[in-house]
Amino acid sequence: MKLGCALALLAVLAGAAPAVAHPFPFSYVDVRLSDRAVEVTIVAHVFDVAHDLDIDSTPLLDATYSAAKPSTLTGLLQPRFQIEADGRTLACQPSDRIEVLTDRQSLKLSWACPTARPPGAVTARAILFPYDPSHQTFLNIYEHGTLMSQAILDRGRPAFAYFPGTPQGTLAVIRKFVPAGIHHILVGPDHLLFLIGLLLLGGSIRRLLVVVTAFTVAHSVTLSLAALNIVRPPARLVEPAIALSIVYVGADNLLVRGGRDVRAWIALTFGLIHGFGFANVLREMDLPARALGWSLFSFNLGVEIGQLLIVVAAASAIAAIWSRSEATARRIAFAGSLVVIAAGAFWFVQRVFFPGGMS
Repeated sequence: MKLGCALALLAVLAGAAPAVAHPFPFSYVDVRLSDRAVEVTIVAHVFDVAHDLDIDSTPLLDATYSAAKPSTLTGLLQPRFQIEADGRTLACQPSDRIEVLTDRQSLKLSWACPTARPPGAVTARAILFPYDPSHQTFLNIYEHGTLMSQAILDRGRPAFAYFPGTPQGTLAVIRKFVPAGIHHILVGPDHLLFLIGLLLLGGSIRRLLVVVTAFTVAHSVTLSLAALNIVRPPARLVEPAIALSIVYVGADNLLVRGGRDVRAWIALTFGLIHGFGFANVLREMDLPARALGWSLFSFNLGVEIGQLLIVVAAASAIAAIWSRSEATARRIAFAGSLVVIAAGAFWFVQRVFFPGGMS
């Protein structure tokens, strides 16, 4: 019995040996930005380098040995990282100097990546040692010598975008997040249907403008609160609530009987919930910490542009129908409200009971 236990213990230890042979599966990448160049420094553990070169790691800690193989070492790592400036991949030139960091059992290698002008957006991509699925790369970004941002890159997140605190960086943020806001509102069927449901009963341009403005103000407030991590309700509550808001709009259209038009209040109330939905999307886009205000403003601006396109098209069509035949317009509003209710109810059931199929 004791012999069996001993053999089992040896088997476990033998199986665990490869896992603990390299206890620190990390690399470090420093990206230093200046007006005319991006400098990249990589610190890689000799265990990883030796593994991919299929050699013993001990000689790599000999400064003379490593210094004699600059092209071999830089040639191994250079295809595994990429620096983009404003969407263009930079041509990085390796340094011949290889520094041995004996205390860290690592090698330090450097590259210079010239740029024609100060970049507005810099994206670093790195999967340095793909043989190890648990390997992580710690990324540090410096701007004129000051550490400005940090990130961890791995297989699940192989790239990180940084926007410098310059006019070029601000413009790059606007160019990224305004189209993102337009895209999200135009491809988000729940937000679209909520808006269209509010417009089905028609009304003057001024009245419709008040409705849309109320929705805009409300979702802008909660979008900002959630993006700033002040209030962050879980998506499992927000998404079903958005679906119920659509059901409510359709039901209100059917129940209204010439009373007071409360669509602006409906838009204001439920717009707060829709703002949290927008924030869930925005958080997935890696908001730049240095330009958080500009990214929020730009995304909101894009959403408003998208809304304007929808409102102008839908309101014009609805107004034309109401002006030609009130009876026809009422029938369309009735049928459209039923569609709105059905879609909202479907999304509610889907999001509560089948969350994997959420839109």
